[in-house]
Amino acid sequence: MQTINAQDMNPKITTFLMFEGDAEEAITFYTSLFDDSEIVRIAKYGPDGQFGPDAEGTVQHALFTLKGQPYIAIDSYGHDFTFTPAISLFVECDSEEEIDKLYEKLSDGGEVAMPLNNYGFSTKFGWVQDRFGVSWQLNYGALEFE
Repeated sequence: MQTINAQDMNPKITTFLMFEGDAEEAITFYTSLFDDSEIVRIAKYGPDGQFGPDAEGTVQHALFTLKGQPYIAIDSYGHDFTFTPAISLFVECDSEEEIDKLYEKLSDGGEVAMPLNNYGFSTKFGWVQDRFGVSWQLNYGALEFE
């Protein structure tokens, strides 16, 4: 049996999240949940932006970090794109307290796909879609692959 932690990998790809008017609220919420997280910069649409005056003050481009990993977010309008659980942010938690806290906060106002439990491949795992539609897989303990 092989044991692996996702944090042992060195990612070279940055996750890009597209919201529709609530990017700043989402990234402020996310950075409040994780240690070693910050909003690095936010550029906002002005009154003459590509999406018109209704987009004024929303996020044209934002760079932020979660647990030291970079992310990019924008607000975009007039599209039919939505987040899907087929793509998730996978979080390696350092303690049971951390996974319990993240599960509670991220599931508040969202949906639970898999409640926190031991599913055999990890000590404690849960899968939620937050109130912004982003899917999160939360893991505590090493993943076990046969």
